[in-house]
This record gives sequence, structure tokens and C-alpha cells, in this order.
Amino acid sequence: MRADILNARKDYLAAAHAYEDLLVDDPRNAALLNKTGVAYQALGESALADRYYRRALRVNRNLPNALNNIGTLEYAARRYGKAIKYYRKAIENDGRSAPALSNLGYAYTGNRQYAKALEAFGKALAIDPEIYSHHGGAGPLIEQRTAEDPGMLFFLLAKSYAKTGDAKHTVQYLKLARDGGYTNFVAAAKDADFARVIKNPQVREALQLPPLPPSGSDGASSEKSQS
Repeated sequence: MRADILNARKDYLAAAHAYEDLLVDDPRNAALLNKTGVAYQALGESALADRYYRRALRVNRNLPNALNNIGTLEYAARRYGKAIKYYRKAIENDGRSAPALSNLGYAYTGNRQYAKALEAFGKALAIDPEIYSHHGGAGPLIEQRTAEDPGMLFFLLAKSYAKTGDAKHTVQYLKLARDGGYTNFVAAAKDADFARVIKNPQVREALQLPPLPPSGSDGASSEKSQS
């Protein structure tokens, strides 16, 4: 408990040492090995983190947290294909892990497999609709929150929210996409993924689309009044 508290307080070096003290008496505790890796990864000690994650997998080769966390190291090194491999293994062993599914979406985005990224993001949101509102914690499973191309990533998240009919978050991530350098908003007007929210005035504004005409003022009404 003390080690977990130190980790939660972001005193990662003290946490790592506390976990290591526990491992002296319990060297094959996979959960402890994984937590030690998390603490070292937070310190930027990727090689040490990787070593502890792999020790955890030697004890339990199907440990979802360790598989996911190795994936985050591969992702950070921009080895997206390898990251995808580890995230998929983690999900095979815990298919209800929204963070792992989200991480998989990030890796697919980095690998420019956008359709698969959307699928992964959609599954993550179906399990936890608030996943992208959470602040990063100090738990045993690391969540990815950075991207090489943030504009594209945020646009894909906007599409994922649009598919659920969540206009508020669609607007939020469209604005973040623009701030991240994404520019190809024109095609979104005809994109089926935006169909449920395309009439929302704030969504249209974020997509730089003209407002819809008031009800009863369409072309057919005008022709009828002229006749």
C-alpha cells in the first residue's frame, strides 16, 4: 500500500524502490513486477521498465497490464506495428479494457490504419464513454495520450464521438484537431460518420460549414410560394 501511495503521489523513484523491496521476498509476483515497470517508465527509464514488464510476462505470459505497457514503450519508440501486436495480445486477455482498446486506436493512427483506429476508438467509447475525460492516473495500466500527428488523432476521435451522436465532444475534438494542424474538414460534410450530428449548429461551425436554412425556407418552399 505504501508503494502504491508513493506512486500515486508521483514519487516514482521511491515507489520503484519500495516495489523492489517487496520483490526481494516475492520475486515471482507478476503484479508487483508490472508496477515496478510502471514506476520506472514514469521516470523515463524505458529499458528498466521493459525489463520488469518482461519479467512479469515470464511469470504470467498473459498478464494484460504488462502486455499493454510493453505496447506503450513500443509506441513511444514509434514502432507502431509492434505496439499493435502487444495491445492486441492484451485485449485478447481482457477484451473489456477500454484503455487498451484506446491505446490500440492510437497505434493504428500512428500506423495510418485509420479505419481500424476508428473501430478501436469506438469499442473503447462503448465500454467507457468518459474514457477521454479521465485524467491520467498512476495505476498498473498505462494509457496513451500523445501522438505524432495530433491533428489526425483528434479528428478520428471527433468522428468516433460523432458516430455515437455526442455533438458536444465532437465539437471539442474538431477544435483540437484544427489546433493540431488538421485541415481537411470539407469532406466531413458528406462523411457518414458525422450524419448523426451534422445538423448541429456548433458542429457545422467547427467544420466551417454554412448554417442550415431555417425550416420552411428551402428551395421547394420558395418555388411553391412563387407559383
